[in-house]
Amino acid sequence: MTGKPKPRSKARRVTPALRLFVGLISGGAVFGLVLILLLVGALWEYGGPGPAAKSGQETLFELRHGASLPEIASSLKRTGVIGSQSVFMAAAQVTGSARKLKAGEYAIKSHASIRDILSDIASGKTVRRQITIPEGLTSEAVVGKLATEPLLSGVAPTPAEGSILPETYEFNRGEDRAQVLKRMMDAQDRLMALLWQNRQADLPFQTPNEAITLASIVEKETGKASERPRVAAVFLNRLRMGMRLQSDPTVIYGISQGRALGRGLRASELAEVTVYNTYQISGLPPTPIANPGREALVAVLDPPKTDELYFVADGTGGHVFASTLEEHQRNVAKWRRIEKSRAASEASGGKL
Repeated sequence: MTGKPKPRSKARRVTPALRLFVGLISGGAVFGLVLILLLVGALWEYGGPGPAAKSGQETLFELRHGASLPEIASSLKRTGVIGSQSVFMAAAQVTGSARKLKAGEYAIKSHASIRDILSDIASGKTVRRQITIPEGLTSEAVVGKLATEPLLSGVAPTPAEGSILPETYEFNRGEDRAQVLKRMMDAQDRLMALLWQNRQADLPFQTPNEAITLASIVEKETGKASERPRVAAVFLNRLRMGMRLQSDPTVIYGISQGRALGRGLRASELAEVTVYNTYQISGLPPTPIANPGREALVAVLDPPKTDELYFVADGTGGHVFASTLEEHQRNVAKWRRIEKSRAASEASGGKL
């Protein structure tokens, strides 16, 4: 027996509105997925490793004063240290770094991320160059050394003799020479203020400039750091006793303003009365004769207690010291014999 046939189910009609809704949902999902992928890519570009340096382990990049954010991003891209200008600019705006980027020269490590590059430039982590000023240079010579440093700019005036502290100083590429010179002078002011405040009592001078003057003579009299305190003590003992300093470097400064003569002093030059000839004048010359270093300044303001009044070369690059004239004369005689022997050796071609 056959039953009644089952009714056929009605097919669901897909209306245009439903089709549009489904399309929008699908398109939105795709769009969202694309956005997520773009965001992940940007985050990777921001925090992940950047391009490798074209050579070596870092790339030097110079950021000029007044550069706009697009210009900076373009320069970094052109230099090869970032992969995306747009990610760099977006990250700079979002993190607030765009308002903090500082001009200067930067050493960007190979594979540095945009995050690290922004951090370095925003904090001003520039490449610091160095220039070393040796002890005993005149102010004219210091300015000349600054003038020959090609990474500096501008012109520095020649300051007063003895106003610079010889040391190693850092500078940025393109920094003004006058600014670097000012740091050298400020360093000497700070050091002298400290040393003067803690100086020994009863020193035979009244002003810091007089201390610098004596330190400059000590600096020029010996190239051995270990001797500076004893040389300073000799000159201080002489000043206390009213003895003349009798320092050759002061005479040379009076003749050539500290430039090397290329010869020994003549008897006529030692006999000529000038304000720098300490064979002929009592006390100190009117100005320093060079820029003394830290050790010479310390030696003058905190000298050892000795009764030594004389010193002469010992033939080894140093000096021998004496407390009495008789002892000094014996030391001088010994030095004369050394000089004579050397002269004879040179005359014979070094065969003696």
